[in-house]
Amino acid sequence: MAAMISSWNPEKKHSDVERWICIYPAYLNSKKTLAQGRKLPKASCVENPTHQEIRDVLVAAGLRVGVENKLYPREPSKEILFRGRIRVQLKNDDGTPVKPDLPTRDAVMKHIGEQIPKLKTRQNRPADQQPQATQASNKSKGKKGRR
Repeated sequence: MAAMISSWNPEKKHSDVERWICIYPAYLNSKKTLAQGRKLPKASCVENPTHQEIRDVLVAAGLRVGVENKLYPREPSKEILFRGRIRVQLKNDDGTPVKPDLPTRDAVMKHIGEQIPKLKTRQNRPADQQPQATQASNKSKGKKGRR
């Protein structure tokens, strides 16, 4: 990925980075609406995926992956958490899929949505976040509004 990516050209081979598909974390975010950029049904999506999680899943699947420091155009937040565009090689130079079980962009995104919840980083996360959310809601209950 060190080489500069040039504009798209039909003569480029499928192995050239310019021909790889792009996946932004927003495509798989269950917190987003279709208008905000989600591409799959909410049942197939995960809550706030990161580009590292997507990369880990794709590398484990045996696909060639590149990560770019890009921001999704429809993303209102410029935070580092939402940055990252993943490039994935879907086809070999002869046009056959690199992975026969993942021949299309939709198949790759569904695979990512299924595998991210199984990552070790996701196994511990929900339990850690639940107590913080309940503590914050308990603190907000008070008599400040009544006088």
